[in-house]
Amino acid sequence: MESQIIEYKESWREEYVKWICGFANAQGGIIYIGIRDDGTACGVENAKKLLEDIPNKVRDMLGLIVDVDLIKKDGKDVIKITVPENPYPVNYKGEYHYRTGSTKQLLQGTALTNFLLKKTGIKWDAVPLERVSIDDLDKESFDIFYREAVRSGRMSEDDLKLSRHDLLEKLNLLENNYLKRAAVLLFHRNPEKWITGSFVKIGFFITDDDLRYQDEIHGSLMIQAERVIDLLYTKYLTADISYDNITRIERYPFPKDAVREAVFNALIHQDFSAGIPVQISVYKDRLYISNDCVFPEKWTAETLMQKHRSMPHNPDIANTFYRAGFIESWGRGIEKICNLCRNHNIPVPTYTVHDADIMMIFKTNVPNNVLNVQGNDPNGPNNGPNNGPNLRKLTDRQCALLRLFAQNEKVTLDTLTKELNAGRTTIKRDIAQLKEMGLLVRENGTRGFWIVKLNEK
Repeated sequence: MESQIIEYKESWREEYVKWICGFANAQGGIIYIGIRDDGTACGVENAKKLLEDIPNKVRDMLGLIVDVDLIKKDGKDVIKITVPENPYPVNYKGEYHYRTGSTKQLLQGTALTNFLLKKTGIKWDAVPLERVSIDDLDKESFDIFYREAVRSGRMSEDDLKLSRHDLLEKLNLLENNYLKRAAVLLFHRNPEKWITGSFVKIGFFITDDDLRYQDEIHGSLMIQAERVIDLLYTKYLTADISYDNITRIERYPFPKDAVREAVFNALIHQDFSAGIPVQISVYKDRLYISNDCVFPEKWTAETLMQKHRSMPHNPDIANTFYRAGFIESWGRGIEKICNLCRNHNIPVPTYTVHDADIMMIFKTNVPNNVLNVQGNDPNGPNNGPNNGPNLRKLTDRQCALLRLFAQNEKVTLDTLTKELNAGRTTIKRDIAQLKEMGLLVRENGTRGFWIVKLNEK
């Protein structure tokens, strides 16, 4: 039976050298000549001649030495070609073929670039760039790095007194005095001059096909790292406001440190060769962070949620982000994000892995119409005929109560009084009124949890 490492052919053709090329570029394999696809033997003619011709043809066209043996199957002559995995890229007339599953693929574009880099042991962000010098780099970007690196304690103040050249050398961002791609991405004001799509795109959506507004954040990765989070939390995400005596308390739907970690992870794992920006989609009750990536072989979304070693697609970018205190090391970033979300009383984020990109999804515990609840507004988004007149009777405090219950169905009375700066008697009276309106229900008895009941139609 054909598989990742086994291929059957009824007769020999010169074009099958491509298949040998594909096996050599993957994990090696065996090609049987004289066997049908169903595994039955049909035999080959001129077997002795093929024993001589095939090795010579492979050597001359691919520069490889393969084992070619004559075996018997069901009393018929069969040629067995054993192809070892080659540590270096192998091409057939300038084409790079690759065995995946039970098929052979011609590598092109981004797939070819990543294959060649992997085979040569060079990471994409470590490739040097000509025609760009240290003097072309951006002062503001270096200032951001200096400030954050000292704050994090991961570099000493003496380190940051180094010249730009020596600092870049210490961060492993130079190759024979040429700037690596990582250096240009991290510290150049306009890295898109060399690397298309190296920016972040943010959009606010009401529904998947209803985009209300959007922004693009350009500049070095140092600048993007700082401005993306600020923009998200000043323009795109809305905080619930409460007071502790005279202290104003803002609670955003998603913990800021968790979103920051997720955005930074997207930047350091981004496959910049794809030419597609990191994309962030914001809704009332959820947030998506998507980036093109080259996923480690055999990894799945489940692998990410387990303890795993750190395998950044762009190690030099990751190292600089770590030195600046932007990210964790040892693959702990996702664990940190999950813990922050649990402490914020929202679900841990989920991952969706596609062929060429990965998407991280944050969700609140708050139904979309609870987020939009407004009292005393006959034109409010949830005060239409489907919800009846009850929502129009709510006070601002009762609206806030519904949101707090939706975020945490086991929230305590003490927490409610503190969050809303109201007495216990007042909160109990509001709860009783919400229950009478059918907007709040106690599940599983007095020691159960609260369910917010709003019409979703």
